[in-house]
Formats: sequence, structure tokens, C-alpha cells
Amino acid sequence: MTVLFVIPQHVATPGWLYQKKRARIVWQKYSNTLVCQSQHEHFMRIALELAKQSFYQREVPIGAVLVNAKGEVIAKGRNQVETTKDPTQHAELQCIQAGAKVCGNWRLLNTTLYSTLEPCAMCLSALQLARVSLVVYGAKDFRLGAIESWYPLVQVDHPFHQITFMGGILEEECAEWIRKFFFNIRRNKSLEIEVEKCHRDDH
Repeated sequence: MTVLFVIPQHVATPGWLYQKKRARIVWQKYSNTLVCQSQHEHFMRIALELAKQSFYQREVPIGAVLVNAKGEVIAKGRNQVETTKDPTQHAELQCIQAGAKVCGNWRLLNTTLYSTLEPCAMCLSALQLARVSLVVYGAKDFRLGAIESWYPLVQVDHPFHQITFMGGILEEECAEWIRKFFFNIRRNKSLEIEVEKCHRDDH
């Protein structure tokens, strides 16, 4: 299921939209389409390939791409928290940093960020500060998602920027890589416990 929140004028998608304007909530239905589902899926698949790279490097598989108003990918990012030993190295933040260098401006107006996982509170705040126009994500993050799953920070009025969100693009594929990663983690821990037990029994 695709969940869509507030579409700006430069991007319109059919369906029901959740719009947050200052302290009020407005439901609105759009009929014209400028960006179709297949285009969103195209960019999400690029983000998925980045997520897979993280998976094979034993990182939580999350990938992201930043796209400008012309439909060009201007920045890519993937989760590298373990590799860098830096808790801020989320895929979305890497995109913001790389995108700012490409644009020569920290304001990333009229850009769309695609992420395979719902952004956390840290990434959401950074996206708002960077003035990203639209955020499209795949799977929900029930533990840390700051849009709809854990704590809906989007319902808190932001003083500088009204951001737009679309969720559920290739949701099952994105979620499957997350599930696969944590399944492997649990399995490896079980194997480690088994090996340790055998080692103790031998002595």
C-alpha cells in the first residue's frame, strides 16, 4: 500500500494526500499526474541497489538517492554506520552532504530524496533543514520511523519548511532486505552461542 503525504506543486500524484499546513490538517485529492508510479519505482530501485551494497558489507541495508527537478540523480548514499564507526552516517545524510556539494548550496530546493526505509528523527530534521521538497520511502521503520511508524514528527509544525512524504514504494522489496539482514544477524548469534557451548563442553 502506498501512503502519500503532501505533494508540492512541482510534483503531483493521484490519490488522497495528507497535507500539514501550520496547525491544521487538510485532505485533498489530485487528479493530474506529473510523476507516475513507475518513475518513483525507477529511482527506488537505484536506492535498493545501494542498500544491497550495504547488506553485503554487513551494514543495515538502507540506500538513498537525491534527484533534482530535471529527474537527474545528483547524489547517492547508503548506510555506513559500522564501516565508519559514525552513528550519523545514514544513507539520507550522505545524500544531503553530497547533494549540497553538487549544488553548491545547502538549500536543496525542488529535490526529491528516495530512501528504502522511512527516515528516522535525525534524518527527517536534516531533510527539513536542507529544504528537500519531497521524500519518497519504501518500507516502514516501526522502531525509529519519524513519519508515520514510531513517532509522527511530521505532525509537529516546522518553522522553516513544509516537507512532503510518500511511503510504500516497493515496500515489500525494501522490507525483505531488512528482514533478511536481521535474520542473518540472529542466525549468526545462534551459531556463535552453539560454538561457544561446544567449546565449553570440550573442556
